[in-house]
Amino acid sequence: MAKRILVVDDDPDLVEAISMILKSKHYEVIVAYGGVEGLEKTKTEKPDLIVLDVMMPDKDGYTVCKELKADPVLCEIPVLLLTAVVSHISTTRFSHQMGMETEADDYMDKPVEPVELAKRVEALFSRQ
Repeated sequence: MAKRILVVDDDPDLVEAISMILKSKHYEVIVAYGGVEGLEKTKTEKPDLIVLDVMMPDKDGYTVCKELKADPVLCEIPVLLLTAVVSHISTTRFSHQMGMETEADDYMDKPVEPVELAKRVEALFSRQ
């Protein structure tokens, strides 16, 4: 049975690109286009891993990650944060320190390199 990965990002093009990368590695992909929807889908779909954007308008990825890690049912799901914070550091309220406080299992800078994304996902699954 294929591992199920939830991709949460408010950029539909990025969601599609990441989904294609993951599907090419034979993962089942579930998508959400914002933090609120991502939390809802996590609760209903119970993915094996979450790829989570940081900068989203409805609920940011840091907040979503903190809520997931505080939930006794969902806290074991690995979270890979995707962030463009470095390239927007002067125009955003987000910081790397905030990311370090979320208990995310890993994080990657955007733009996402397909080979690196696949390696990070495989590494997170191998830890389980």
